[in-house]
Amino acid sequence: MPNPPEIQHAGSKAFYSPITDRITLPPRKLFASAEEYYATALHETVHSSGSQKRLARGEICEAAAFGSAVYSKEELCAEMGAAYLCAEAGISTAVIENQAAYVAGWLRKLRDDRKLLIHAAAQAQRAADYILCRPHLS
Repeated sequence: MPNPPEIQHAGSKAFYSPITDRITLPPRKLFASAEEYYATALHETVHSSGSQKRLARGEICEAAAFGSAVYSKEELCAEMGAAYLCAEAGISTAVIENQAAYVAGWLRKLRDDRKLLIHAAAQAQRAADYILCRPHLS
C-alpha cells in the first residue's frame, strides 16, 4: 500500500483514526484465529485508504456520528473492501459468515438508499486496488 498508516497493537478494540492516521489493533492473541485478525486488519486498512492523503473518501474525511448514514456507508465500504482483500489473500472462506453478517447489519440501517450497495462496492474496489497498488480505471 502506498503511503501506509502507522499500525499499533494495543487495547481490545480495532479502529482507524484519521486524525493520527493510525490503525490500532488488539494483540493477535485476542482474536479467535489468524484469519479473523487479518480480516480485521484489512477492514481498518480499507478505512485508512480513505484518508485525505490517499483516496480522500468523503465518508472517512468528515466527522460522522456512530450509526449515521455517512458512518454506515463507510462501514459498508470497509467491510466489502476487506472481503475483496480476504478473497485475494485466500482467507475468505474462514471469515465469510462474519463478513456477511456485518454487511447485512449496515445494509439494514440504510435500506432506503437504493444506490448505496453499488456506491459502497465501487468505493471498496477502489480501496482494494489502492491497497494492492493496482491501477484504478475511472
